[in-house]
Amino acid sequence: MDIDHVRSRFIKHFDGKTGNIYFSPGRINLIGEHTDYNGGFVFPGAVDKGIMAEVRPNGTNTVMCYAIDMKDRVEFKVDDPEGPRTSWARYIYGMVQEMKKLGVDVKGFNTAFSGDVPLGAGMSSSAALESCFAFALNDLFGDNKVSKWDMALAGQATEHKYVGVNCGIMDQFASVFGQEGKLMRLDCRSREFEYFPFNPEGYRLMLVNSCVKHELVGSPYNDRRKSCENVVKHIAAKYPNEKFETLRDCTWEQLEAVKAEVGEEDYNRARFVLGEKDRVLAVCDALEAGDYETVGKKMYETHEGLSKDYEVSCEELDFLNDVAKENGVTGSRIMGGGFGGCTINLVKDEIHDKFVADVTEKYLAKFGKKPEIYDVVISQGSHKVC
Repeated sequence: MDIDHVRSRFIKHFDGKTGNIYFSPGRINLIGEHTDYNGGFVFPGAVDKGIMAEVRPNGTNTVMCYAIDMKDRVEFKVDDPEGPRTSWARYIYGMVQEMKKLGVDVKGFNTAFSGDVPLGAGMSSSAALESCFAFALNDLFGDNKVSKWDMALAGQATEHKYVGVNCGIMDQFASVFGQEGKLMRLDCRSREFEYFPFNPEGYRLMLVNSCVKHELVGSPYNDRRKSCENVVKHIAAKYPNEKFETLRDCTWEQLEAVKAEVGEEDYNRARFVLGEKDRVLAVCDALEAGDYETVGKKMYETHEGLSKDYEVSCEELDFLNDVAKENGVTGSRIMGGGFGGCTINLVKDEIHDKFVADVTEKYLAKFGKKPEIYDVVISQGSHKVC
């Protein structure tokens, strides 16, 4: 991220005075997709791309925001009961409201922000934006009294209440808690987590962006969540002496017992979630053993499940996965909510350049556009830059 660019835009659009600069990263998720809201495990890490914001209190009750990349300006009152209609500004408004609920005495401020997380690529630009302002507001108005977990939960609440996406906690968690050179296994039910060093010699992580934009607000994402909740409801009715909150609490045998009742679609979606829970744990064991071939195999299995059972893939993502297989890429899968965005690929160093050239050429020939390719560096979570 270019600090000078953010600062120059802040100075230009406000009173010429400077403030503090904060950064929060986007994230990758090695494995564990659509498991967070089902109480399962995820395995994310913060990356070197994210949202950078300059923020300065302005002595009023008005928040003045300038979105550098969109060249758009929005203002709203801190105590406005409705908030702005502009979609990007809803995230900042939501964070103001949620941080106030945590006891932070938020006053008016000026801010300009920019991001280099590709929008719609499944790297959670929205969580980076939320986490950046959680960290900034906590630092400027809260004397850093709000915990990292409460900042992450405030970001999740913003998605739920002010944007309309019933997301899990993984994206905000990864953005706030990330550490350089480490992935994290998060138990989304208990919130217990563990850091795993991730410096695979001879391999690198690479994202291939299909450049198909996805929009999670509305039915596609929420419908799948309802499918999972429906299966849990039927299992709970069949086993009244046991406690079921999410699919995490259900066994394979219990899922089979309600297969006829829930219908094929809901059954398939639940089957993916249970399988993904098992795959995350298998990948943890494989990483501890230095077995990256097993890691890659599980990534391919996840893609197959996301495509066929959970039905969140698209033609472009399946094509990228196929090209990865053809090139001998160790592991490849959809990353993120689906319906577009990126594949995440575990690639041996010696085939990296050949794969980049081949996937670029074939994708251009098939779809008339080049994919965007990013090598991923696992980096630090939310922090004050200066």
